[in-house]
Amino acid sequence: MDKIINKEIRLKKRPIGLPDESNFELATTILSDIGQDEFIVRNIYMSVDPYMRPRMNDVKSYIPPFKVGEVLDGSAVGEIIISNNANYKTGEYVLSMMGWREYFISNGQNLIKIKPDIAPLRSYLGTLGLTGFTAYIGLMKIGCLKGGEKVFVSAAAGAVGSIVCQIAKIHGCYVVGSAGSQDKIDWLKNVAGVDEAFNYKERSNLSDKLGDLFPSGIDLYFDNVGGDHLEAAIDNMNSYSTIVMCGGISSYNASEKQPGPCNLFKVVAKSLTLKGFIVSNYMDQMPPFYSEMSQWIKEGKIKWEETILEGIEKAPEAFLKLFRGDNMGKMLVKVGHNEND
Repeated sequence: MDKIINKEIRLKKRPIGLPDESNFELATTILSDIGQDEFIVRNIYMSVDPYMRPRMNDVKSYIPPFKVGEVLDGSAVGEIIISNNANYKTGEYVLSMMGWREYFISNGQNLIKIKPDIAPLRSYLGTLGLTGFTAYIGLMKIGCLKGGEKVFVSAAAGAVGSIVCQIAKIHGCYVVGSAGSQDKIDWLKNVAGVDEAFNYKERSNLSDKLGDLFPSGIDLYFDNVGGDHLEAAIDNMNSYSTIVMCGGISSYNASEKQPGPCNLFKVVAKSLTLKGFIVSNYMDQMPPFYSEMSQWIKEGKIKWEETILEGIEKAPEAFLKLFRGDNMGKMLVKVGHNEND
């Protein structure tokens, strides 16, 4: 086998506060020869996601932190280009957690085969991937969404939030989303079909704004932000209502411990349910998710946006753009080329 030159992105040093380019390094390696039952995957698209930021800290969590000097990882879709494994043939496509690199060697462990004739490859990193699955599980299984409820979604134009909004609308809910630019507000109203959307950067008092938009209170809040959004939502939740704790992007880059909402006693007074979740604990729900999401897509009920940068060298830039709000929808890096792009 001819030697394959592989580029990968490593964590050079742990960030303090907001990361920058100096926290990453581009490295070049030579792929080793494959053994029996092994194969080589050439990545085509990789995903960058907010959850990766806490993994850059040396802090114990539900998923191990990244190690300094080692290649990062994350969701990716790729094509098998050389195979010694009868169960994984050349030309087949797989979903993996081996992003941040151009190539990798595998024996098939922890890979999922995917079919580009069902949907574009990159959609398996977004709407048909863990992003869409997170929205589905958070809303339907954790939030126990009921038709006609009043739903607030923060970071509503993001990859997860935008799918949450649309699933809630499919179920006949009144949906309000927050986002950080007029373009995102326009997309939420004109494409995603939410009832109302507002720019949180232009609102000095989020609680008052939510009070105006939810005069009879919020039944379900899908929280991707935490911080002032969570505090404002608690102020406006109806009694016995639910807050789905999906993410806290407002504090991911904080260099000091952030104070929690100052109104947590209202959680007691209103008998609220706040529940977090790790989507990997619900993988048994993948079949109903694929079934429902595929049908919604086929019926034109789910729309999505993608922001794509090209080249493995652009992966750090793509990641940093997430925290500047420069993305619309799912942020992806196109690592390689393929006719099923």
